[in-house]
Amino acid sequence: MSGSRVLGRLWRRGADRARAEITTNRDAIAVMERYCEGEVAAFRELYALAAPRLFAYVLCLVRDRELSAELVQQTFLKLHKARASYVSGADPVPWLYTIAHRTCLDELRRSRVRHAATRERRELDEPPALIDGSSETAQPTYGERTIDSLLRALDQLPEKLRVAVVLTKVQGNSIAQAAAILGVTTATVKLRAHRGYVKLRELMREHEDDR
Repeated sequence: MSGSRVLGRLWRRGADRARAEITTNRDAIAVMERYCEGEVAAFRELYALAAPRLFAYVLCLVRDRELSAELVQQTFLKLHKARASYVSGADPVPWLYTIAHRTCLDELRRSRVRHAATRERRELDEPPALIDGSSETAQPTYGERTIDSLLRALDQLPEKLRVAVVLTKVQGNSIAQAAAILGVTTATVKLRAHRGYVKLRELMREHEDDR
C-alpha cells in the first residue's frame, strides 16, 4: 500500500471521527451541565467521554504514556477547580483540550529546566540525546509496515506541524477548534496543517525508498 493511500485513509478516519464527535460533544455539553449542577456521577461520564481523546493528544506532545496519563489527570483536576467559570451551553471539550495543552507546555518547560540543571551537574563528554520519540514509548500499530512508516514520519515532524496535523487530521477537530486549543489564528492552523501534510508525504516517500 502506498504512502498516499495510507494518508488518505488516515484523513478519512479523521473525518469519520469528526462526524462521530459532533454527537459526543453534544453529550459532553449535557454532562458538563449536570456536573456543574453538582451531580458527582456526571464527572465520571465526562471523563469517559473526553479522557481517551485527551490522552492521545497529550501523548503526541510528551511522548511518554505514564506522564500523559498523569497530565490528563491534572487536566481534569484543573477543570474541576475552574468549573464555576463554565459558560452554560458551551462545549467543554475544546476547553479541556486548551487546559491539557497548557498543562503539557508547563510540564515541558519544567522538564527542560530539569534536564538543563542535570547537564550542568554532570560533566558529560557525549552530546545529549535527541528527543525524537523513537524510544520505549513507541507503540505497535496495525501490523502494516506502511502504517508504521506513517507513524514514524508523523513523529519526525516539527512539533508545531505535528500538533496541527494530529488535531485536525487525526482527531478530527475543526480548524477553529484547533486554533482555540492552540491559542493561534485559524490561518496559522491551516498553514501548519498544510505544511505538516506536505512534509509528511516527503517523509513517507523517504521511508518507502529505504525499504
